[in-house]
Amino acid sequence: MAKKKTIVVKQIGSPIRRPVSQRATLKGLGLNKMNRTRELEDTPAVRGMVAKIPHLVTIVEERG
Repeated sequence: MAKKKTIVVKQIGSPIRRPVSQRATLKGLGLNKMNRTRELEDTPAVRGMVAKIPHLVTIVEERG
C-alpha cells in the first residue's frame, strides 16, 4: 500500500474580526488557536482551503 502524501499546516493568524467563512475554513482544517498545527492529507480540497486563507495559515512541511 502506498503512503499518502500529507502536509503540516500551522495557524499563524487570529480569526478575531475575520469573516464567518474564514472562521469556518479554519474549523474545517481543524485549527482554532494560534500556533496549532495539524497534519492533513494532501488533497486538492485541503490545498484550496489553505489557499483561501493564506494570511491565517502556513504550510510548514510536506511529507510523503
